[in-house]
Amino acid sequence: MWKQTALTRQLGLSVPIIQGPFGGGLSSVELTALVSEAGGMGSFGAHHQTAEQIMQTVRAIRERTRQPFAINLWIPQADSERLQLDEAAFAQYIQPLQPFFDELGMAPPTLPEQFWPPYAEQVEAVLAARPPVFSFVFGIPSPDILQRCRELGIQTLGAATTVDEAVALEQAGVDMIVATGFEAGGHRVSFLRSAEASLTGTFALVPQVVDAVKVPVIAAGGIADGRGIAAALTLGAHGAQIGTAFLACQQSSASALHRQMLFSPQARYTGLTRAFSGRLARGIRNRLMDALQGYEASLPPYPLQYWVAGTLKAAALAQGRADLMALWCGQSAALLRETDAAALMDSLVAQTGEILDARRTGNG
Repeated sequence: MWKQTALTRQLGLSVPIIQGPFGGGLSSVELTALVSEAGGMGSFGAHHQTAEQIMQTVRAIRERTRQPFAINLWIPQADSERLQLDEAAFAQYIQPLQPFFDELGMAPPTLPEQFWPPYAEQVEAVLAARPPVFSFVFGIPSPDILQRCRELGIQTLGAATTVDEAVALEQAGVDMIVATGFEAGGHRVSFLRSAEASLTGTFALVPQVVDAVKVPVIAAGGIADGRGIAAALTLGAHGAQIGTAFLACQQSSASALHRQMLFSPQARYTGLTRAFSGRLARGIRNRLMDALQGYEASLPPYPLQYWVAGTLKAAALAQGRADLMALWCGQSAALLRETDAAALMDSLVAQTGEILDARRTGNG
């Protein structure tokens, strides 16, 4: 009974489980297809990809599965695509990171011509590729894009960190909503108010969103096992989105060092910081996060900080330095058990079924 919800019926899924999309190159075709083949919905974070790469990614996923999957993009906010800097301002911005570049024996990066591929080109590629689902964070696509999705048979999935954001998504015509609590790893994807003013926990957020909208609601944030899925469904959600547990699997594109850290005792201690990207995000507390804590007000905005910290991460990763790189991680890391995505899906389905079946029969 629990496997059949408004979400599974709308998407044609066997189980109401969605793999969260990972940006910055952490998603993989293999993981996306595996989750979809197992009856849930895999997701691929394509925020870092060019239009041609997005087309190639969709083709590669389709070669592995005919089941529903999602391609995820970030909606541009403010002037994130039109950041204007001169060399002097750039040098001043990266000064707090200079000691770490020196420690890793690398020269500081130079100002690039472009930080990320243009969103307009990315979204045109998504529309041309026609994935089953177009998911997005940090806002709402334009009415024209949403209308074109409807005409092409592409379902849309938006993320909300507040009830107001969920209502705005529904009013815009978005088909499904992820209600994401502050327990989630990675970026806080708020768009109506600041991320710091939108920190509601999953257990408080989900039932409020369910009461406020009529479209299917997916719970996210702090869910890593069947207990979390059962709780989400009990709160009225029509499905659960899981990020950190899938990121920790060998099929993700997270580095071996990152995956190792997700299973370490240190992963129990996460923090919200702007140090790694210029936007508020949750990761494992480490030396770099702590060192930049006092500089957050003066750090460069997104996407500059994301790009600069990314160059530092590449060098740190090459030297096995987990203390000097972003380690995205939700508050559920202590619950991680599986390192294989197929085994994780089996465990999630079995445990959720045991809990909800026992409750239904009065044996729980």
